Amino acid sequence: RSDTVDQQTKAALKKDKFVTTTTHGLEWASENRRSVITTTAILLAAIVVVVLSGVIYNNRSDAASAAFGAAMQAYQTPLSQAGQPVPSGVKTYTSAAERAKAANAMFVAVADKYGMTPSGGNARYFAGLTEIEAGQTQLAEDTLKKVAGGWDSNLAALAKFALAQMYHDTGRDPQAIDLYKELAKKPGTATIPSGLAQLQLAELYTDEGKSADARTIYATLKQDDAKGPAGAIASEKLNPAPAQPMAPPQ
Repeated sequence: RSDTVDQQTKAALKKDKFVTTTTHGLEWASENRRSVITTTAILLAAIVVVVLSGVIYNNRSDAASAAFGAAMQAYQTPLSQAGQPVPSGVKTYTSAAERAKAANAMFVAVADKYGMTPSGGNARYFAGLTEIEAGQTQLAEDTLKKVAGGWDSNLAALAKFALAQMYHDTGRDPQAIDLYKELAKKPGTATIPSGLAQLQLAELYTDEGKSADARTIYATLKQDDAKGPAGAIASEKLNPAPAQPMAPPQ
């Protein structure tokens, strides 16, 4: 009988503990009902914001891609040739500078409106290129510097490469050399491999009459990239093929 009483007592205690815990839980929920509802609402709102943000971003990315495609189409429009008729309904430009100016306005619009999307970043880069073609070097420098300082390392490398070329073309070789040396650091990027930057630096040295510096770069590339394209070009630069004699006139 004593065992029976002990079991009944234990069962009663378990029941009392469960009832007490449940009661306390219900009381806490009742007392903190406003807090529970508020927290749940915040969590739901956060989920909705994340979902909507994804939908909006995808929609903006699609719109940015379409706008960038239209700008690229304008940039690739063929130039009209003197004396050749232009088909009806076909848009052409009389010069590369005119075409670049027209495309630039479209690239800038895409970059300004969709700057946080990949297409917006690409548009900013092409805006810089078209500004160079249009002869707006200071504006091009400002634009390309923005891209060069961006988070996309591949796009930033392209912008630095374009800047280096522009600096060399406008007589600012020290700035061009600094950028080429920065890009030449291994392993480089997917868009501007180290070897390409080194070849451009060697070409710059050659233009400056620093043939010894250029040959040093070519020799290094020939050794380090013996089976690669940069090494092959460097080898040709070091050992140019002899000029073929001109055939006598018939």
